Amino acid sequence: MNNQRSTNSDEASQKLKQETVANETEQREAPFNETYHRGPVLLRGQMIPSESSTARLLNEENSTDWLHHDPWRVLRIQSEFVDGFGALAEVGPAVSIFGSARIKPDEPMYKAAQEMGTMVAQRDIAVITGGGPGIMEAANRGASEAGGVSVGLGIELPHEQGINEWVNLGLNFRYFFVRKTMFVKYSSGFVICPGGFGTLDEMFELLTLVQTHKVRYMPVALFGSEYWEGLIDWLRGPVSDHGMISQIDPSLFVVTDDPEEAVAVATGAIQRDRQN
Repeated sequence: MNNQRSTNSDEASQKLKQETVANETEQREAPFNETYHRGPVLLRGQMIPSESSTARLLNEENSTDWLHHDPWRVLRIQSEFVDGFGALAEVGPAVSIFGSARIKPDEPMYKAAQEMGTMVAQRDIAVITGGGPGIMEAANRGASEAGGVSVGLGIELPHEQGINEWVNLGLNFRYFFVRKTMFVKYSSGFVICPGGFGTLDEMFELLTLVQTHKVRYMPVALFGSEYWEGLIDWLRGPVSDHGMISQIDPSLFVVTDDPEEAVAVATGAIQRDRQN
């Protein structure tokens, strides 16, 4: 009899402990009374919205602030990639010519860029530029006058005048990184003429991609040795001496003052592919 009472007491005690643990666990593990799922996103507590995504979609909206929110920017970025890929997919072999928008038509550098655009087009290769004035206009002009494909990839800037008149296939981008992707994806060689921050940005991003093997090797010609001399001395001197680049990295580009040599370098990979 005593054994039965002891067993009952032990069972009651065990049950009480289990209920106590369950209550403590519930209090410890359930700080929020409600869970809301918005697609793959889980929301609880103060993060739960007052209305569903469908309700917000169907609400009459007078404010246009949503146009400037990051999710909408993602869609705009996506649309720029889609438009760029769609427009350039059938351009064929192409060479990009970079350079300053500030070069005037009566300057020797403009004439040289125009000549290079002509020579590229005569090889049945498309010319791609940033679509603006200066060096870009000159290269597009040379390609267009030679009956070639003259591509301009413009960028939305306050001081730019839009796509130049010598472009026969043009796109305008909001975002620099989308535009630069198009240059690299659809070009098989590059001529870099004198230019400022924009030209340097494009040049170094290209060289970085080649250096790190993110893209296949692409020939690069720097046109205008006097202009590039100081930069090259710095790269081969302090930058290399401090171990910031390897000894072979300066060989990723060729410096020349000859438009014909610059074009030969930039179109070299395309010509070799054609021969094979």
